[in-house]
Amino acid sequence: MARPRSSDERRSEPEPPADVPRRLVVAMTGASGAIYGIRLLEALHDSPVETHLIMSEWARRTIVWETDYRATTVAKLADHVYPEEAMDAPPGSGSFLTDGMVIAPCSMKSLAAIASGLSGNLIHRAADVALKEKRRLVMLVREAPLSVIHIENMLRVARAGAIVSPPVPAFYARPRSLDEMVDHTIGRLLDQFGIDSGLVQRWGGSQPPADDSAAGDASST
Repeated sequence: MARPRSSDERRSEPEPPADVPRRLVVAMTGASGAIYGIRLLEALHDSPVETHLIMSEWARRTIVWETDYRATTVAKLADHVYPEEAMDAPPGSGSFLTDGMVIAPCSMKSLAAIASGLSGNLIHRAADVALKEKRRLVMLVREAPLSVIHIENMLRVARAGAIVSPPVPAFYARPRSLDEMVDHTIGRLLDQFGIDSGLVQRWGGSQPPADDSAAGDASST
């Protein structure tokens, strides 16, 4: 009788066949910050990565409230689109090979469902699949201030293997617009999947101020 494989052996299983395309599941919930999901899809639109978009009903409404886009326009940026109630869609199965999943933005409702293992819709189920299959799950959680419940739910998903990545701007990049702040966040998110989008102004070490005297005058005011 064959002996059970050790955890180390299971981790060293071969990669998926080379002919399987790079796929990323992208979910958009109704949290504020619809532009993050939109910009992510735009960044991947002309790339070799196949995108599978799941939009909740509240995400569709938030897109209209917060941006100049329409849900139908956003849907055209993805290769495949599923409604949240389509529990039989490919992303709901672990046999559907993907590089992982991004939820951008991620509402506290979706966070709570995923942290509790509740698969009430395709977004929750696809996230559950990513966790159980040990695939990368990145969650752009969006809320402020955070309650203890929110923080505990983030801890639970992080312990389960998810990457909790609130959309916090990097001011060292000296962003000059909201678009640049969003792009940097999306670029860093794609870094998690080994995708260099060209959107990140990468840190190259600290540099002295161009005018030391001006910096000193500013600090004394």
